[in-house]
Amino acid sequence: MKKVAVIGSGFAGLSAAASLAQKGFKVHVFEKNDQIGGRATTWEKDGFRFDLGPSWYWMPEVFEQFYQKFGHTTAEFYDLKRLDPSYRVFFEQHQTVDIPAQLSGLFELFEEIQPGSSKGLKAFLDQAAIKYKVAMDKFVWMPGSKWSELMKWEIVKYVPQLNMFGSVSDYVAQFARDKRLQQILEFPVLFLGAKPSETPALYTMMNHADLALGTWYPMGGMAKIPEAFEKICREQGVIFHLNSPVDKIEVKNRKVQGISVNGEFHTFDIVVSGADYHHTETQLLPKDSQQYSEAYWESRKMAPSSLLYYIGLGKKVENLKHHNLFFDTDFESHANSIYKTKDWPENPLFYVSAPSISDPEVAPEGKENIFILIPTAPGLDQTPDIEEKYFNIVMDRLEKATNQDIRSHILFKRNFGCTDFKSRYNSFKGNAYGLANTLLQTANLKPRMKSAKLENLWFCGQLTVPGPGVPPSIISGQVVAQEIAKSLR
Repeated sequence: MKKVAVIGSGFAGLSAAASLAQKGFKVHVFEKNDQIGGRATTWEKDGFRFDLGPSWYWMPEVFEQFYQKFGHTTAEFYDLKRLDPSYRVFFEQHQTVDIPAQLSGLFELFEEIQPGSSKGLKAFLDQAAIKYKVAMDKFVWMPGSKWSELMKWEIVKYVPQLNMFGSVSDYVAQFARDKRLQQILEFPVLFLGAKPSETPALYTMMNHADLALGTWYPMGGMAKIPEAFEKICREQGVIFHLNSPVDKIEVKNRKVQGISVNGEFHTFDIVVSGADYHHTETQLLPKDSQQYSEAYWESRKMAPSSLLYYIGLGKKVENLKHHNLFFDTDFESHANSIYKTKDWPENPLFYVSAPSISDPEVAPEGKENIFILIPTAPGLDQTPDIEEKYFNIVMDRLEKATNQDIRSHILFKRNFGCTDFKSRYNSFKGNAYGLANTLLQTANLKPRMKSAKLENLWFCGQLTVPGPGVPPSIISGQVVAQEIAKSLR
């Protein structure tokens, strides 16, 4: 029975640990923080429970398929509710659009905003469904180790329909003229870390996840997911070590010998890093065992970081839904501040989550759990003055758009930004979502899952294949487990 060390207990690390243990490996997970879940951890204060990380539950079949591999179902772990509306969008002049959960309602909405557009929307979603099926059946389960993986006929035959080389923005413009509809269709790729004008139209497959498969929520909060994964891991015999930061990966003769944790050496046959790829290479490995230079990492286009505010509110809010997108200012200007000038935005777009609207468990009765997220350029260090400045900017717009006083009802708030992503998660440049999914950072052009320098070091998570997001990270862990098992046959 070979011993495996998994560094990090995020979704990729947990998925890898459970999958490897099921295959007969003796697995230990080392987590630097005091909670299992990586970025999907919680913070509790005065009866409020905040999800510190992911808040969107898309692609529910990925979770269900994972649970079923271990003899479970989603319903055994949490009550999964489909949100209706999926989310609310605030546009200029305080116009609001609620995105219906049902496609029939969505077609009606598009017709209302732009007569005749529902026909284009149906064609757009039909194509998105094809891309999604090809991606989920083929691409995402590839380790990205050989170009021949992409040359198989069952993939090549779909290339003309995948729109690999056009941009999302150009593609969307073919189906919708109204700016608001274009922004709704472009929204899902904002999570992928690049402007729609620089993201391959292939990724409009995410519109199928958004508009067709729907937006869901696990009652009790997103932390219910790592709780479920931890239970599965423990059933498989995985051993967890919390407050156990890995200091060093010990190497000899092109082979990992083990890891050092808090200065203590532990021998392992295989090491899988679900931690930040850049941190693992540059901080844990000796120079001659690193695959990628610092110049390589500096040349990578990273997804945004975020400035977040977690707020305990002493009243219930009005005119908000569970998820709320504020597109009430110029998107291009904000995007340029992230990807070009790499500076603080003058007038940012932002996102507001109010899960207590759907879930009474996450806030005391009569009160509201809110968090606000502003996408920012990676690498920015926030100061208390900057945090307060942007809090007031978004709060002015939030109060005006929803026609209510919020600030005077705030019981407490906690700020979290780029500096915190670096210190808590060792995140490269404090990014929140991994590598941007540009054409030159897609599939086999991402950092390798298998180390090219060391025969028994592997990687999983949002900086390798298949990419950023919770479902891709879950898949990444399963793929690395599968590849490790194959390498030992």
